[in-house]
Amino acid sequence: MSEIAATVSEAPGRAVFARFLRHRLAVASALVLALLAVLALLAPVIEGLLGVDADGVDLFSRYGAPTPEHPLGTDELGRDVLVRLLYGGQVSLFVGLTATIAAAVIGTAIGLVSGYAGGRFDAFVMRVTDGVIALPVLPLLIVLAAIDVGKLGLSDSLLSSENVSLYRIVAIVALVGWTTVARLVRASTLSLKTRPFVMAAHAQGAGALRIMFRHILPNLASPIIVATTLSVGNVILLESVLSFLGLGIQPPLPSWGNLLTGAQETIWEAPGLAFYPGMLIFITVIAFNFVGDGLQDALDPRARDRRAADRH
Repeated sequence: MSEIAATVSEAPGRAVFARFLRHRLAVASALVLALLAVLALLAPVIEGLLGVDADGVDLFSRYGAPTPEHPLGTDELGRDVLVRLLYGGQVSLFVGLTATIAAAVIGTAIGLVSGYAGGRFDAFVMRVTDGVIALPVLPLLIVLAAIDVGKLGLSDSLLSSENVSLYRIVAIVALVGWTTVARLVRASTLSLKTRPFVMAAHAQGAGALRIMFRHILPNLASPIIVATTLSVGNVILLESVLSFLGLGIQPPLPSWGNLLTGAQETIWEAPGLAFYPGMLIFITVIAFNFVGDGLQDALDPRARDRRAADRH
């Protein structure tokens, strides 16, 4: 019996994986993202193999052409472009994934509690959510990014860390990016809380927290995963824009956005310095969107059928 139960439990997962594999663009995008992530993680190894220093300044090698030691050449300070792109990938991917997951957690908690509680509390939370959605995202992020974190009472060790801008961007994006997941989870919770299995759990004396996290939340995994995946690309784009404007990740910590900032004044002398990070941002955002589409089709085949019907 245990073997039969294990087979039944594995069957849905295998079906989802098989449907995802049929989405060729999603599979190709997942492979591209995996390759980018591996290369970014191996940045110190590649730096050692090339025998270069990512932060080493050599003004005699400014705007150097590609060589075996510097496969993509050097920047305006003589630093290796390839290694700095890989370290920038670590930062941009970390911000995208971490901020998106944090926003998804906040949005899931708010949407789940709001949808289950209902009534005036639900109406109040949704009006607050509508207010956050109505705010223009980019100007709001610019204002929040310009706040002096030194006045927030943080420790001196944290303020003096070069990673403080990294933590600030993650916190800012998480605090304003939860609305989409919150509305999605709230709508699904309103539907699920009237289902027979939830009513049965309530009749057996299960508490609100147990019902929400044991019976409702597992049934929300698919839409949450899809919404989170589709949001990663947008977060990376927002981080890049803020860094480009000088309000995001601050040097010497590299990110694809501030690498673009350093290249804007030398676009005619060394166009590759702007092309490489810009192309990596473009590829990453497109790849995450394709993976999100593939997961949506795999986890909810009816969505794919509805889109096909709409096209016809």
